[in-house]
Amino acid sequence: MYNKTFWKQLLIALALFLAGWFTFGPAQAQGKLEKTKVTIAVGGKNLFYYLPLTIAERLGYFKEEGLDVEIVDFAGGAKALQAVVGGSADVVSGAYEHTLNLQAKGQQYQEFVLQGRAPQIVLVVSNKTMPNFKSIADLKGKKIGVTAPGSSTNMMANFVLAKSGLKPSDVSFIGVGASAGAVAAMRSGQIDAMANLDPVISMLTQKNEVKIASDTRTLKETQEVFGGNMPSGCLYASVSFIQQNPNTTQAMTNAMVRALKWLQKAGPSDIVKTVPESYLLGDRALYLAAWDKVKEAISPDGVMPADGPRTALNTLQQFDAELKGKPIKLETTFTNAFVQKANAKYK
Repeated sequence: MYNKTFWKQLLIALALFLAGWFTFGPAQAQGKLEKTKVTIAVGGKNLFYYLPLTIAERLGYFKEEGLDVEIVDFAGGAKALQAVVGGSADVVSGAYEHTLNLQAKGQQYQEFVLQGRAPQIVLVVSNKTMPNFKSIADLKGKKIGVTAPGSSTNMMANFVLAKSGLKPSDVSFIGVGASAGAVAAMRSGQIDAMANLDPVISMLTQKNEVKIASDTRTLKETQEVFGGNMPSGCLYASVSFIQQNPNTTQAMTNAMVRALKWLQKAGPSDIVKTVPESYLLGDRALYLAAWDKVKEAISPDGVMPADGPRTALNTLQQFDAELKGKPIKLETTFTNAFVQKANAKYK
């Protein structure tokens, strides 16, 4: 019925199809990617807060999804946000709260995969400049270091201050970054207190250089501070980007969920072997000790907790005049649709 040429062409076509399947795998299976090159902006990539992003990158999960991802690191989350709003990046790896602030300004952004289910931010006070510190009220008129003004560390500090009756204007905030510069700022006496994350915090607490005033590295501590589950690091982008690039967004989510699941099973040595040497800040043992304190804060599946968005909004409304009384549509600031598909794929 069919000649040899037909069968030969059919076999060649089948071989090419199978080669394409095994070469591109998951990306092809979920549909053609609308955009293969994606730029992700992050503020303080070396922090445990963003560890799932680093894992997805270093283990090649983005590439296996057919993505060519460029990660651009900034001093803090607010700077990363500016990159996306300004058009130099497509997606932010940053704090969920920014989607609320953006909506209050008429800009629609949406979280699509959660990296952290606790902020991991710690407010510490210098034993050098404030040896007699007793309460948050003592911080009035003092200099407080944050990763960058307007970042999640700044927001957490503002909330803790508000609970003690202080306004953001009652202190001076100074951007110190999220690495060795932050440690140096505290040790030199340039700042009196600091809201930052691990491993920076552990570097200062191990030598008793600071006193912990407020801690959100565990679920219990987070719930005590914020009154509920407080979502933290996530991937978010403009609603228009997500709508125009659903397969690309799904591919990013797949890679991140794989990274989250890898972290749930990884041992300390696995993590040290995977992250860049610079992340260890010259002290491997300290890095691992810090990881032990924050690992509970990493999301196991990327899903936004049911009470998370409301907790975040209630927190911001305590000190942010732009959000007080604003009708924020929480349901549009996040989606679990992509995460659900990713979890079904990588069980």
